[in-house]
Amino acid sequence: MGIFSSLFGNNKKKIQDFISRGAIIVDVRTKAEFSSGGIPGSRNIPLQQIAIKSTELKKLNKPIIACCASGMRSGSAAAMLRNQGVEAMNGGGWFSLSQKLTSS
Repeated sequence: MGIFSSLFGNNKKKIQDFISRGAIIVDVRTKAEFSSGGIPGSRNIPLQQIAIKSTELKKLNKPIIACCASGMRSGSAAAMLRNQGVEAMNGGGWFSLSQKLTSS
């Protein structure tokens, strides 16, 4: 089960660690998907724009928790950000992540 946790963002302790250090939640779904619901306070940067925005995100000097609908796009986004030197993790699906954030 551990491999699935790392792939799909189910590591609650890591999420809490990131949040305690001022993490920014980045929702990588499309603008249309994001407008139908998301985590309050999260930023919407569609996956196609992550590479362009990585420098801007790196300058914030905060960890990033990426989320999307299921965890697949956010996994890609987190990997791209880590490759650019940004501390990032896959938070998985936004709804599941929001439940983890409120149950702490």
